[in-house]
Amino acid sequence: MKYILTGPLGLLLIILILLSSCESPTTQSAATTSAPTGQTTEQKNSRPAQLKSAVAQDLAALLHLIDVRLLPLTQRAATRPVPLDSLRQAFRQCRLAYKRVEPFTEYFLPATSRLVNGAPVPEVEVEETKMFEPAGLQVLEPLLYPDPAPVTTDTAAYRELRRQTVRLRRQVLSLQLLWDEQEFTDAHVFDALRQQVFRVVALGITGFDTPLSAAACLPEAAAALSALEKPLRLYIKAPREAAPSLIPKLQAASAFLRRHPDFAAFDRMAFVREHANPLSRGLLALQRQLGIEPFSGELRALRPETATLFDSNVFNPDYYTGNRQWFSNPAKVALGRQLFYDPVLSGGKGRSCASCHQPEKAFTDGVARSSTLTGGTLRRNTPTILNAALQAGQFYDLRSPNLENQAVDVIGNRDEMHGSLETAVGQLARQPRYLARFRAAFPEAATAPEPVVSPVRIQNALAAYERSLVRLNSPFDRYVRGENGAELSASAIRGFNLYAGKARCATCHFLPLTNGTVPPTFQDSEAEVLGVPTHPGSTRLDPDLGRYELTKLAPLRNAFKTPTLRNVALTAPYMHNGQYRTLEKVLDFYNQGGGAGLGIAIENQTLPPDKLHLTRQELADLKAFMLALTDTTNTRAPGK
Repeated sequence: MKYILTGPLGLLLIILILLSSCESPTTQSAATTSAPTGQTTEQKNSRPAQLKSAVAQDLAALLHLIDVRLLPLTQRAATRPVPLDSLRQAFRQCRLAYKRVEPFTEYFLPATSRLVNGAPVPEVEVEETKMFEPAGLQVLEPLLYPDPAPVTTDTAAYRELRRQTVRLRRQVLSLQLLWDEQEFTDAHVFDALRQQVFRVVALGITGFDTPLSAAACLPEAAAALSALEKPLRLYIKAPREAAPSLIPKLQAASAFLRRHPDFAAFDRMAFVREHANPLSRGLLALQRQLGIEPFSGELRALRPETATLFDSNVFNPDYYTGNRQWFSNPAKVALGRQLFYDPVLSGGKGRSCASCHQPEKAFTDGVARSSTLTGGTLRRNTPTILNAALQAGQFYDLRSPNLENQAVDVIGNRDEMHGSLETAVGQLARQPRYLARFRAAFPEAATAPEPVVSPVRIQNALAAYERSLVRLNSPFDRYVRGENGAELSASAIRGFNLYAGKARCATCHFLPLTNGTVPPTFQDSEAEVLGVPTHPGSTRLDPDLGRYELTKLAPLRNAFKTPTLRNVALTAPYMHNGQYRTLEKVLDFYNQGGGAGLGIAIENQTLPPDKLHLTRQELADLKAFMLALTDTTNTRAPGK
C-alpha cells in the first residue's frame, strides 16, 4: 500500500510523525539552524542548497522503495507466503538506498536516523529509568536472517515484520520533513563527509550494521562511500592541486570494497591504510584549499581538524568534562600528578591513587580484586586509567559521568581510600608548595572569594592529570597511519583483520579507542551483557548485577562498561571480576559465545551466543594484534 498525504488525514499524520520524532531520547545535532523564510537566487544556487536538494531526492527514492517494494511484500505476507528471497532483496535495496543519505541524516538528524538504522536494542534513559523501543532496518534484519528466517514459519513474525516496516516508513518520512528545515554551510558539508569516512572505518567494515547478513556488509560500505561523490563534484569545479585526485581516490576506495566482498577474508588493514586514511586526509586538504576552515572553535570529542581517525591527537579529553572551567592546563596536570601519588587524600591511611593504579602495570594493580582498608577485597577489578578520559562514564557500572565525580567516590569510599576532601583541603592549604601549585593551576582563584585550595579543585586537578594519560601511539597506531619505518608483524595484521571482521570484536570495542565509546561522534559509552561466570569453567553467572543496581531496567541486568583493550598486555587479570588471568582464557570465552555459549542461562546477553569457530592460529593472531596496542609512553612514577 502507498500512503498519500492529502486532506485532513494527511495533515494529522504529519503532525503525529513530527511529535513521534520529538519523543526520541536523543537530541538532533546542534549544527543545524532553522530555514530562512525566503532565499535569494544566489542562496538557492549555492552548493549547500544544491546538496540539500540532492539529498531530498535520495530520501524520496528511499521512501519510494519502501512503498513499492518492501511494504507491499510485508502486507501480502500476512495472508499468504511470500518468497523469502523477495523480502530480502527488497530489504537490501532499502538498506543500500539509506546508505546514499546516511552521511547527512546521521550528521544533521542523529536522533531520527537512529530510528531508521540504529542498533536493534532499546534506548535506555537512565535518569528517567525508561526504555524506548528500537526501530529501523536493524530491527527488521533478524526477522529476515539467518536461515531459517522466523518469517518462514511464524505468522506472528510476519505481523511483526509488517509493523516494523510501517514504523520504518514513518521514520523515513520524519527524516524528509525534518530535512526540509535544515540549513547548513560548506564547513558542515565537509565535516559530514569526513565523518562518513570515519563511520565506514569504525562501523561500516566491521559488520556493525549487518550482524546477521555479513554478505551485505562490504557492498553497503561501498555504497556509503560512493554517496560522497555527488557532494564532492559540487565543490570540484576547476583544476586544483588536491581536487583532481580526490574523486579517483574515492572511487578506488569504493571499488576496493566491491572487489573484495568476502566479509571474513577482507583485508581491512589495507583498506584503512591505502584508501580510507588518504581519502580523509584529501578531504581536509581540499576543504582548506577552498578556504573553508574546520570548526576549530567547537568543543567535540573528535577534534574538528582531524585528518584521520588514527591521528595521535585525534581526541580532545576536555570534551568529557562537561564544564569549561574544568579544562586542563599544564599547571593543573602537574598538581594532579603530585596529588595522585600523595597519601594525604586517604586520611592518613597511607594509600594514594597510585597504590591501586600503578604506572608499571598500565595503572592497574595486577590482582583480581584489590584489598580493602578494612581487611577484605573490593567487588570489582581495578581498571586502567590510561585513556580512561575518553569515555562518557566511569566505573564498570558507568555511574559517574566524569573523572571529577569518580574521584569523590573513590576518595570517600571507606574500603578504597577512606579519606575526606574537606580534611585534605586543610592539610594541603598548610603546605606552601601546594599553595603555590594551586595558584598556578587555578589563576582565577586570585579574585575568587573562596580559598584557593578547595574540594572541587582537588577533584579537577586529579582529573586533569588523568586526562593527560591519553596514549594513542602504539605500534598498531603508527603502522595504520603509515608512518615511515613503522612495522607490524604479519600475525598482528591478520589479528586486526579478525578483530574488525570475523571475530566481531570491533562491534563493541569500537575503533580506534577499542572501548565502548561509540563512533563517529564518540559522545556515548556503552555497556554490554557478556554472561561472565564466577570463575573460568563455571556455569554459574557472576552475581554482580552491574548497571541494574543503579537503574532497575531488565536490559541492564549484569551489564558492564565495555573497557578499552589498549595496553591489555599489561592489565591482567581481566573482566569486571578479574577471574580471567590470561588473554587466551578471555579469547576462548568469546570464541565460545560468552556465558550463553558456555551454558549459562542468561536471557539478556548482548554478546551473540553463537560460537565464532576461530582456529588456534586465528586466536594467536588476535592476541598478537592486542599486544600491539601497548603504549605507556611517559607514564613512570615520580623519581623513576
